[in-house]
Amino acid sequence: MSPRAQVGFSPEIFDLFDKKWALVTAGDPESFNTMTISWGGLGTLWSRPVATVYVKPVRYTHEFMDSSEYFTVSFFGEEHRKALGLLGSRSGRDCDKVALSGLTPVKCGSSVAFKEAETVLLLKKLYRQDLELSQIPDFAVRTYYGTEAPHTMYIGEVKEIVSAENL
Repeated sequence: MSPRAQVGFSPEIFDLFDKKWALVTAGDPESFNTMTISWGGLGTLWSRPVATVYVKPVRYTHEFMDSSEYFTVSFFGEEHRKALGLLGSRSGRDCDKVALSGLTPVKCGSSVAFKEAETVLLLKKLYRQDLELSQIPDFAVRTYYGTEAPHTMYIGEVKEIVSAENL
């Protein structure tokens, strides 16, 4: 039975990352980077509400995730799909991709979010772990890790959920 067929759960929760995409952003208003993510999850760990995201070490955002105590995950409406596509395909090392996207960065707690987001999770980093190839199923190694190191998993405690009108 598919997880989407389970009674009592809304299948849309699985679409937040996979279908709608999101931006993970780390740093502060003076120096930050953001990237589009489609892998992530929401849950509870150590009796705290958490979000989990995955960033490859080759991504510029990885540096900001490692050096920041806080990060955000911003969810957008379909009208921003093109901007999220650009932010997921260009590197902040090479250009001002945020300016190219047309999105408006705003301070969110000790991190950065975007004015156009529908909802933002402000997260305090609790844990990071590099995924180990030996623990990843063969199909995933073949599909995602042929030439690059595996993702780093970041787990953040949800400190605040910010709606669009409060950005």
